[in-house]
Amino acid sequence: MAANRWLPLESNPEVMNKYIRSLGVNESWEFVDVWGLEPDLLAVLPRPICAVMLLFPLSAKNNGEPLGPLEEKSGLYFIKQTIGNACGTIGIIHVLCNNAEKLGFDKEKHLSKFFSDTKDLTPEERGKHLESDTAFSEAHEEVAQEGQTQAPGRNDKVDLHFVAFVQHDNHLYELDGRKDAPVKHGPTTEDTLLEDAAEVVKKFMARDPDNYQFTVVALAKA
Repeated sequence: MAANRWLPLESNPEVMNKYIRSLGVNESWEFVDVWGLEPDLLAVLPRPICAVMLLFPLSAKNNGEPLGPLEEKSGLYFIKQTIGNACGTIGIIHVLCNNAEKLGFDKEKHLSKFFSDTKDLTPEERGKHLESDTAFSEAHEEVAQEGQTQAPGRNDKVDLHFVAFVQHDNHLYELDGRKDAPVKHGPTTEDTLLEDAAEVVKKFMARDPDNYQFTVVALAKA
């Protein structure tokens, strides 16, 4: 990974919503906490849900082989992470750019331009483009200093990592900028995305059952 490093982003819906508003997502969609993975806790969340993000602890147990096949020709918007500590922004880019039609970006804000400039690039080229994108780095920096906990320094070792889950062509995909392509997890629909993503999250947790540093948020209709 490149020497360029950002401040880590907190898995906090209030912070993340401020971030996506600054980028050009209107208030009809918002990140919400997923307080548990059991059916009764998932059932109380607002619907529809168009994406899920997982923050999980990197460890020898949870840093190995993907939990599904890599799909290089998925047709998804996929960006490689080349910036240290930028996994929160990479995850948010994956969530937003794979739901561009549904979310309708404000053309006067930066995300619309970023998506237009990068949609025809390779994942590696998108990662390099983000490295030099001052507007994106400044927006990230501003919200990374907010939240309920003090932000670690940009050079601190952070053993937590964001991945995103989206529905595409009736399949569930995991998008992780450290990997070479999206990970295909099996069938899903717009209606069952949350429940199907929760099943994959349980597999992440099962790899490291004594670690409790897992948090999940979902992008839902407000």
